[in-house]
Amino acid sequence: MASERLKLVVMGTGPFAVPSFNALLDHDIRLVVTRPAPPVKSRGGPPPSPVRDWAVHNTLPVFDPVSINDPDSIETVAKEQPDLLVVCDYGQILKPAALAVARLGCINLHGSLLPAYRGAAPVQWAMLNGDPVTGVSVIHMTPRLDGGPVLCTRETPISDDEDAGQLEERLSAIGVEATLEAVAMLQSWDGQSDIGVPQDPSRVSKAPRLSKADGEIDWGRSGREISCHVRGMSPWPVAFTFFRSHPEKPPIRLAVKSVRLTDQTSEGFHSGEIVKTEAGYLVATGDLMVELISIVPAGKREMSADAFFRGHQPSEGSRLFSL
Repeated sequence: MASERLKLVVMGTGPFAVPSFNALLDHDIRLVVTRPAPPVKSRGGPPPSPVRDWAVHNTLPVFDPVSINDPDSIETVAKEQPDLLVVCDYGQILKPAALAVARLGCINLHGSLLPAYRGAAPVQWAMLNGDPVTGVSVIHMTPRLDGGPVLCTRETPISDDEDAGQLEERLSAIGVEATLEAVAMLQSWDGQSDIGVPQDPSRVSKAPRLSKADGEIDWGRSGREISCHVRGMSPWPVAFTFFRSHPEKPPIRLAVKSVRLTDQTSEGFHSGEIVKTEAGYLVATGDLMVELISIVPAGKREMSADAFFRGHQPSEGSRLFSL
């Protein structure tokens, strides 16, 4: 019956999973599986663990194996006799033996409109590529990464005013309704017939994990591409560039937190050239100028571009550049 309480094991680590997991509290959550806490590297304390914190707050049992696919880990989950596994933002790939533990299998909430952007950074890559629309998908999981049949999706436009972190937060909220719909579908499933819509192999694209090096800005690209790059790299790994106030001084690394695309042409200027105007500091790109809004010089706090350049006056022809 569609109204029965299912015995669930939920698997997740990051913040994207929390709203959907929280919406499942009306079911019988037998176990919360999350990644082990990484070692503390500074006096700042352990890194945040949103799913673990949510589980503790709701007095739910936590299991954090090094590998969910080890026989002992699979046995621990199997002892809960779950009807369904619900996975989101977990960080480990489940192999067939782990997927087979639950009577109804396993579903996964993913931050893209599959089969687009399979992989670890779907939200960021949708923004980096300048997509006008993205969304979430819930799939019935198979051993192929993000490759199972799609149970349901939700779409949303990508705003020019939001960064990847803000978009991800919105998508995590949008995912709640999709997750509940998928769980309802599984509640009435006979376990034998086909369920969901198979993904079209011709439409598959990848969203590999980002690295710090991916943040470097190529000022020869279009202004819109650079705007998407800056927003897609926020809050991590952060877009960056370099500036030298004098030929004999070492370059300063600048993390670029926000820019604004203008309608002013870059014609007559070199890519990366800094142009002071009454409105602020503009940078030439492959087509239109972008205005630098907020930056973080290496070792300093976030500040406006205007405040930075008051202390590091660019000479005529000064450019932002890559090393």
